[in-house]
Amino acid sequence: MTDKPLLNQTALVTGASRGIGAATALALAARGAHVVLTARTAAGLEEIEETIFNAGGSATIAPLDLTQTDAIARLATAIGERWQALDIMVLNAATLGSLGAVPAIEPKELATIMTLNVSAQAALITAFDPMLRKSTGARVIGLTSSVARQPRAYWGLYGASKAAFETLLAAYGAEMSQVSKVRTALIDPGATRTVMRARAYPGEDPNSVKEPSVVAERIAALAVAGFETGHFERVD
Repeated sequence: MTDKPLLNQTALVTGASRGIGAATALALAARGAHVVLTARTAAGLEEIEETIFNAGGSATIAPLDLTQTDAIARLATAIGERWQALDIMVLNAATLGSLGAVPAIEPKELATIMTLNVSAQAALITAFDPMLRKSTGARVIGLTSSVARQPRAYWGLYGASKAAFETLLAAYGAEMSQVSKVRTALIDPGATRTVMRARAYPGEDPNSVKEPSVVAERIAALAVAGFETGHFERVD
């Protein structure tokens, strides 16, 4: 069916209870994919799952804390028992942390930010690599930020975590490019109406920036069209 180009494909979206993750899950489901939704908040996931079902789509929720790497391994095992391959993985979950000068960064917060924004992403890639390799054309799409490539005062902590994530995902893509059909891409969503954005810019009018659905539609379009490893784009 032309209106369901992702029919019979399985997608995993992290941070899917709200914002860009939730919107992406809805967009992928609308195109026919069965979407596995992960986030810490079960209530938020259930709401998105219900919206997908009401629209005629299909989804499975998997509430979990991505900072617990053993939970990621268990999730991969559970998904692997139900589906043979993972066709789409959207690595969206991340945390902002405190905005402040580099000398003021507290070691404990540095460890917390790096655990979710980098270590958990590595654990996700490791856990789902076998299923991604079994896909006829797996797409791994990571959400990043402009501060990963253009360092900004007081954004050193978050920017460093995103720079590390970009390197991690790009290296995985390079490793896979000659030995599998797995391809990786990075998306910088730009200014988007999310809870993270509101925390970073508390005085900003939310209506002055685009809705998460704009970014989600671009991610879904990429998932449908495919791309070569190393693809990067900013959604303005």
